Amino acid sequence: MFSDLSQSPLSKNLQRLFLLRNISIASECLTFAIVYWTIDIEIPWPQMILVVVLLSLINLLTWIRLYRDWPVSHQEFFLQLLVDVFALSALLYFSGGSTNPFISLYLLPLTIAAATLPWRFTWVMAMITIACYTLLLFVYIPLPHDHSNHLIEFAFHVSGMWLAFVLSTMIIAWFVVKMSSSIRERDQDLAKAREQALRNEQIIALGTLAAGAAHELGTPLSTMAVITGELQKEHTQDAEFQNNIAILRDQIAHCKHTLTHLLAKAGQNRAEQGNELPVDEFLHQILDKWKLIRPSVKFTYQSTGVQPIPTIMENQLLNQSILNLLNNAADASSKCIEIKSHWDHQTLHLEIIDDGKGRSAEALQRAGEPFFSSKAPGQGSGIGLFLANANIDRFGGSVSLFNLENGGACTQVMLPLIGRTHD
Repeated sequence: MFSDLSQSPLSKNLQRLFLLRNISIASECLTFAIVYWTIDIEIPWPQMILVVVLLSLINLLTWIRLYRDWPVSHQEFFLQLLVDVFALSALLYFSGGSTNPFISLYLLPLTIAAATLPWRFTWVMAMITIACYTLLLFVYIPLPHDHSNHLIEFAFHVSGMWLAFVLSTMIIAWFVVKMSSSIRERDQDLAKAREQALRNEQIIALGTLAAGAAHELGTPLSTMAVITGELQKEHTQDAEFQNNIAILRDQIAHCKHTLTHLLAKAGQNRAEQGNELPVDEFLHQILDKWKLIRPSVKFTYQSTGVQPIPTIMENQLLNQSILNLLNNAADASSKCIEIKSHWDHQTLHLEIIDDGKGRSAEALQRAGEPFFSSKAPGQGSGIGLFLANANIDRFGGSVSLFNLENGGACTQVMLPLIGRTHD
């Protein structure tokens, strides 16, 4: 494989030109062998073989160059095409000039130039090929001609023209198809880049709003904590009231901790936030935190995986993304949530299954779009799944959502693991 060819369309085209030249050299050698052994004709064999050898050496240098990281310029690609034009001109000069049926092969470099290079290079190539063709009308070494075998020679000429047409058609079609494929791949990459840039802008905007909200919510939460503390002191005899107040104080404390942690982590990069944890411990920490956030939700958890247990990059954004997915499943569930995890040495597979009514076709299609929510108005903002998708994608993972045949929906998460393992 050549290095970094996918990053440059011209590099891909140079690789294809290298392959076409190999085919051309092989075809020329085969033609020489057929003519030499089957047709009694005298042509300048040493000079023609020398041209093919020089072309092979140039192609060898091209092969070595393709392994380098140097960018391919339009000028370089044009010079590569000129090499083929001059090599073809030399071979035609020694084998009949414009009377050679393979004269139409001049169309190949012209077609490739038109498909890959700016217009000015195409017109220069057109003028050069026309000049070479015109020169070969008058200056060439004629092929030996035997008038007694005129019909046989004419048949060979027609056959040669047919073969040249077939080769030209096949090579042009192959190159144009490959060019179209490269253009489609480039367009897809550009579309993905634009989508990624738009998503990053939306995430930055949400992050800015979240930071402002964190500052504004600090004071109301502190007031709520003081009032609940006073209420707890005033109603010491009511056990049920004390239990409810305790739950409320725990929720307020968790909110304050989350806001404080959010502000403390703001501005830090991903590497600073990440710590390596065994994957089972990573999942248990998230589920323990989720039980504190949603104490009324019932769920079951099953885990399987290889031993020793691999590690994963624990990160606040990643934790929050999985919590968002768990909350979405809890909102859709009617009774209980089923959580399954399985890991091998490279990937964590996490499934969150709810027993709700399932998702609509529109919800499945638009899942992960910013500000789209299938919940009732006022019950969902449409950013939880969007942020979860974006963050998990940043960590090299993926999120997929689908309905189950027996009812409910499944959210499937795949996350890459770190090669080191934990006993």
